[in-house]
Amino acid sequence: MSLHDDAVLVLKEYGSQEELRGLYLDHLAAHPDGMWKACEAGHVTASALVIDPERGKVLLTLHRKLNMWLQMGGHCEPADRTLAEAALREATEESGIPDLTLLPGGPVQLDRHPIPAPCNWHLDVQYAASAPAGALERISDESLDLRWFGFEEAAQVADGSVLRLIERTRAALRAQA
Repeated sequence: MSLHDDAVLVLKEYGSQEELRGLYLDHLAAHPDGMWKACEAGHVTASALVIDPERGKVLLTLHRKLNMWLQMGGHCEPADRTLAEAALREATEESGIPDLTLLPGGPVQLDRHPIPAPCNWHLDVQYAASAPAGALERISDESLDLRWFGFEEAAQVADGSVLRLIERTRAALRAQA
């Protein structure tokens, strides 16, 4: 199965955000290259909010290019077999934390946001990943800073899309309990 096929399957099974989910599926149907950065109409990206549920904290990165506190994530790569694998790879690379575990149940949220031309749009498929106990983060070249924030404390630094991702992640954690 190709990454494109996996993305279509993941999105078909995603049970929320119906209008946005439909937009993603329409994009992939119209653009066989819709998983890749080279697709000028926009492309699917994968990200993961790294969490420490025991301490009630999230790990955010101060993105080097955007100068914003965000979850870990980015572009899919040819070696990625699934969206979940891409999100986990990005989270591991950008956090420096090995042995992250994605929360079960698939993506937590979809977030479509504009980016500079020529690509125009990121169609981000957002997961959540638990850090192992005692995990130590390590700043990557893509970050200016990397810091743990309490769930409520994140509201002081993060934008609305990150805050929605945190709330949806907390709801997923409550549903698992």
